[in-house]
Amino acid sequence: QGAEGGDEAALFASDLFRMYTRWAEKKGWKVEVVDASPTGMGGYDKIEFEVHGHGAYSQLKYEGGVHRVQRVPKTEAQGRIHTSAATVSVLPEADPVEVELKPEDLEIKASTSTGPGGQSVNTTYSAIRITHKPTGLVVSIQDEKSQLQNKEKAMRVLRARLYEMKLAEQQESIRAQQRGMVRSGNRSEKIRTYNFKDNRVTDHRINLTLHKLDRVMAGDLDELVSAAIAAERAAQLNGGADTQA
Repeated sequence: QGAEGGDEAALFASDLFRMYTRWAEKKGWKVEVVDASPTGMGGYDKIEFEVHGHGAYSQLKYEGGVHRVQRVPKTEAQGRIHTSAATVSVLPEADPVEVELKPEDLEIKASTSTGPGGQSVNTTYSAIRITHKPTGLVVSIQDEKSQLQNKEKAMRVLRARLYEMKLAEQQESIRAQQRGMVRSGNRSEKIRTYNFKDNRVTDHRINLTLHKLDRVMAGDLDELVSAAIAAERAAQLNGGADTQA
């Protein structure tokens, strides 16, 4: 999404999307736009898209962060170079939410059904109350005539409520990851700088500069990403060596 820089930031966000689309084509990955907020000038305030394909996340994850651009904007009449930024968030596809109900986590009690005033409606113990001990969720069902039917219904309701709870937790976790990845979007938090005048791209995390920005913007990201992968592996090896020492 466009960050610091207004219209120029939105245009750069569009350029980055085009760059990733071209890279995905080279890799044989499929790109599907999920949501987009286009501006009137052909940019994007924000665009969300999914990338499907072998190894997509393991390589795209290095793109998360603030991307800074230095160039003369299309709207600049005096030919001055402006600095803007766009933020990129990369998250793996969320796993399907699974709800497992373990017998030891459930407290099941049967009772007689009660009416509006609390009086007993019948003498059979058909009403069911299930407590999910790990979360404290309680479900009480007495709609059906038989205890078995009420128990089955109570289990369905409990499973649905736990699903909603887990889904909310998962979504909050994703939002927290996004916040941590892009932070404020300030240019000072940059991971990479794209200088169009000098045809130069610099990855500040690994101190790598390439003088082929035109090729990078055309989807030639392999050298940058391979270097980032190598740097991460080297750091992990050094970390292991330090621990052993």
